[in-house]
Amino acid sequence: MNVLRPIRPADIDTLLEIAHHSGPGFTSLPNNPALIEAKLAHAVASMQQEVRRPGQESYLFMLENTETQQVVGTCGIEAAVGIRDPWYHYRLGIVVHASRELDVHNRFRTLYLCNDYTGFAEVCTLYLLPEARQTGAGSLLSRARFMFMAEFPERFAESVIAEMRGVSNEQGVSPFWEGLGRKFFTIEFSEADYLTGIGNKAFVAELMPKHTLYIHLLPREARNVIGQVHENTLPARRMLEQEGFQYQGYIDIFDAGPTLCSRVKDIRTIRRSRYCKVLIGKPQPGDRQYLISNTRRQEFRCTQAPLHISDHDCAILSPEMARALCVEEGHSVRISPLR
Repeated sequence: MNVLRPIRPADIDTLLEIAHHSGPGFTSLPNNPALIEAKLAHAVASMQQEVRRPGQESYLFMLENTETQQVVGTCGIEAAVGIRDPWYHYRLGIVVHASRELDVHNRFRTLYLCNDYTGFAEVCTLYLLPEARQTGAGSLLSRARFMFMAEFPERFAESVIAEMRGVSNEQGVSPFWEGLGRKFFTIEFSEADYLTGIGNKAFVAELMPKHTLYIHLLPREARNVIGQVHENTLPARRMLEQEGFQYQGYIDIFDAGPTLCSRVKDIRTIRRSRYCKVLIGKPQPGDRQYLISNTRRQEFRCTQAPLHISDHDCAILSPEMARALCVEEGHSVRISPLR
């Protein structure tokens, strides 16, 4: 059974390994031991804090196989981005150039540097080990975050974004970066990506053009990847869109990957979640898969499984599942159907 839980200090070696293997484009976990240790410590402290409104808190979770006790993935949530450091995107727009005298009317797609998503929550840092993919673990890893947000809404902004990894090749070369970013930064994409990942974003404001950029002036290779995701990110995008996230014309300034957005209360998993009392016994065959989470913060647990709801609206859990979720008979759990 795979169960999501908050990260612990003892997970540092696993987190360092994930940061090493996740590769270019995974900016939320830069391959820097000191920064990874600081990120873990901040996540542990954020989970312990009493919070009335979202601030600079950051939450990290690990997906653990309870049989092997092996961590197979990680994911995170930022309470509100851009509060401490600037948060940049390109916003796609349209500029019209027209001349009545010449009977010319041209519409041009444009890019404009902005900070429109400042203060939004962010789901981020999702990585699943290759051997755990195609098993349903990715769905649990991603959606379990929404169960935590549903249980503790005071900790998060009213709207949430998800930045999708843009197109790059096996060598980490981004066509969008080669066609635009390199012209202003004269450094490699991987280096720029790394600098933003470690929080050094001042160079973006210093070097990026502040005026409108005309997309038709970019190389075709750069134009073609605007708003597109890396092939490994396609399942994550589809899942988020099923949850109600939408692409609203904002892209990453380095690789042009799309940013998806939703109001927290409109996310499908959150909107359809509800409470049930726990009844421990021999589970009957369930006809639907559910996400199931407890209501505790520092001992938060979430899993997914077929679930039978009794006539008295109780969730029937096996003793093993109850232990994995840190609940006892009579406790409440939050459930949300997967389909």
